[in-house]
Amino acid sequence: MLNVRYLSLEELEAGLNHIRQSPKDEGQVRLIVRRPDVDVRETVKVAELDLQHGLVGDNWEERQSRRKSDEPINRDSQITVMNARVIELLAQEEKHWALAGDQLYVDMDLSDENISPGTRLAIGSAVIEVTHVPHTGCKKFATRFGTDATKFVNSPEGKRLHLRGINAKIVQAGTIHAGDAARKL
Repeated sequence: MLNVRYLSLEELEAGLNHIRQSPKDEGQVRLIVRRPDVDVRETVKVAELDLQHGLVGDNWEERQSRRKSDEPINRDSQITVMNARVIELLAQEEKHWALAGDQLYVDMDLSDENISPGTRLAIGSAVIEVTHVPHTGCKKFATRFGTDATKFVNSPEGKRLHLRGINAKIVQAGTIHAGDAARKL
């Protein structure tokens, strides 16, 4: 695992103004990451979003298969999206971004005020829809970025701004590229 210098809560909070200046209506996909296995990350320039399988080559569907047989597949967490400015602050170097475990890193305001559940984003030829499922920092996140980073993203302000990111489902399959616009519909 790559070593990331943990930032203090004060250092993280100093980055909030830059995060709050994220584009509102149209941002940019800065990084796409597949997770083919537990703790394995593959950065890709092009990816397929599939209604049934999620991000093709990612292990989302496999993780869903671990549910009880009588539970339906929960597509509400098919895609995870994180604000690129947040991960840029936390990870300090792009080579560390994928450690967060998200699939899409976009330079876009993901706050409640800007992107509430039900909001759709067009990315490449695909469309995703923000869901109500919260996305919070966990034990792995704390191990990778520090306990202050977890406190930062899980604070009331961090939750309002969705600093840890958002969950989404695919509503229109398609191809996405790093560098594509992420546009609110």
